[in-house]
Amino acid sequence: MTMRLADIAGHAGVSEATVSRVLNGRPGVAPATRQAVLTALDVLGYERPARLRQQRVGLIGLIVPELTNPIFPAFAQVIENALALAGYTAVLCTQTPGGITEDDYTELLLERGVSGIIFVNGLHADSRSDRARYTRLLDRGLPIVLINGYRADISAPYVSNDDIASLEIAVAHLASLGHRRIGLAVGQERFVPSIRKTEGYRKGMAEHLRTTDVDDLIVDSLFTVEGGQAAAKRLIDQGCTAVCCGSDIIAIGVIRGARQYGIRVPQDLSVVGFDDSPMTAYLDPPLTTVRQPVREMGLAAVGSLLEEINGTPAPRTELLYRPELVVRKSTAPAPAELAVVADTD
Repeated sequence: MTMRLADIAGHAGVSEATVSRVLNGRPGVAPATRQAVLTALDVLGYERPARLRQQRVGLIGLIVPELTNPIFPAFAQVIENALALAGYTAVLCTQTPGGITEDDYTELLLERGVSGIIFVNGLHADSRSDRARYTRLLDRGLPIVLINGYRADISAPYVSNDDIASLEIAVAHLASLGHRRIGLAVGQERFVPSIRKTEGYRKGMAEHLRTTDVDDLIVDSLFTVEGGQAAAKRLIDQGCTAVCCGSDIIAIGVIRGARQYGIRVPQDLSVVGFDDSPMTAYLDPPLTTVRQPVREMGLAAVGSLLEEINGTPAPRTELLYRPELVVRKSTAPAPAELAVVADTD
């Protein structure tokens, strides 16, 4: 394809002279402008000249639990792109039940001489797992960063969503709509995100509905559609008019389970998901959910890892990111006979 400077300049919003400077590797072009030109090249389908191709400087392992849950491909995309811009190639490792384990992937990555590893919701998020697998990596000087599932007994850089605040936000939203029987469908109780989400739910119920008697309204299940379906029956039987969910996948299961019992969403049952994964706006109904700031978290994880690789130790603390409620069509005022005015004190 013949490269047209005018097309590139028009797409990037710069002059043809600026495009020429970038293509020829000349100095005097701001980094943001240079990136705009490179983006235009990619979008328009032009091959980058050899001098502009990023030189690879090493491999980085990226281990995620699965790809069937859309939130993990979203993390992978952000992290892989950020690493590529820094000159690194991400080696994506995904797990499946009965397949290669996280420990096996770690050994494979070490054999290939990776410069570091980013773990997304890995075994570190299991409060009962052995921390030794991570301390061994740290003791040998391998830079690692852990995303979600903070544990104080693993001295590594952490990047996490504020799961406690997430569920407080969800409960506050439902309470403002007049719901008083609000249930929680969350993952297995041994996982740190589930523990934190449950804590946030309890705090939200205590603050907004002045109740702490919620044990019967909490269902620990699998982070699957089937887990959500099973939770839906139990929570509907408890008289819930609204359900907070530990993931968007669980929320889909809750909606499916409700419909099996002739319960309409949102007229009879309001549902709030968690993650704001890419498909949530296109569900029926579009899902109200708590958005996990995936882009910001992914970029922070890469930044911390690169600091470690470059010899500047990143803080051994947890970077905690504030979530955002995204209101769509799966939540509505509580049925009139069950509604209660939320206490706003």
